[in-house]
Amino acid sequence: MDPATLIGFVISMAALLVFMIMEGADPSSLIFIPAIILVIVATFGAAMSGQTMDDLKKMPGWMKMALMPAKVPPPTDQIQTLVSLAEKARKEGLLALEGQVKAIEDPFLRRGLQMGIDGTDPEELRAVLESEIAAKKSEDKVAAKFMTTMGGYAPTIGIVGCIVGLMNVMGSLSNPEALGPMIAAAFVATLWGVMAANFWFLPMGAKIMRVSELQAAQMELLVEGITEIQAGTSPRAVRLKLTSLVPPGSVAKEAA
Repeated sequence: MDPATLIGFVISMAALLVFMIMEGADPSSLIFIPAIILVIVATFGAAMSGQTMDDLKKMPGWMKMALMPAKVPPPTDQIQTLVSLAEKARKEGLLALEGQVKAIEDPFLRRGLQMGIDGTDPEELRAVLESEIAAKKSEDKVAAKFMTTMGGYAPTIGIVGCIVGLMNVMGSLSNPEALGPMIAAAFVATLWGVMAANFWFLPMGAKIMRVSELQAAQMELLVEGITEIQAGTSPRAVRLKLTSLVPPGSVAKEAA
């Protein structure tokens, strides 16, 4: 699990709480249940109205991808795996990988190698795998868009809550002593809307896109490795080609 998103959430909330304390405000004033319900529930409802029911069934997976995504292995690990497979295929032939394929955990790599072993045409093999990558990127884009849409709605819904609160204030002008707390409570909804958008929803959308980019890059690396193994390329040439596709910083970091 990559904890960066959760760590970022904690840092953002801690900074807000420290600011409130330094300003002399009471952090417990954030715990205003009506505002929380309005912003979170209404924001989700507004974003939900722009999706299909089939999309919404994927919400648990979207949340997991944003909050607790699987850690993407270093590209050097994938390169080493592919080079080892290339060495075995070079020495014993492509069919010698049949038994080894079943032990591979990565389902994308396992499917690609099995297609190569089964004699799939190289161009067709590449086309199938690249289509799978494109489909995954498209699905991840839908998830990220849902989160960023919530980030767009939340501040406006917070303002709606503020307006409703101020309407209540206007109806209580005969009680001046209650106006201060009522006005403060009205603005808490705005705070929650802005906070939810910028502390949670927008970062979650950005995290989904970043994880999607890393996973797609890894899958593209695997496609190149699989096609080179199928072509019988030498292990050294496979390593050089795959390494050239990896950002230099990643290679240097792993080498260190």
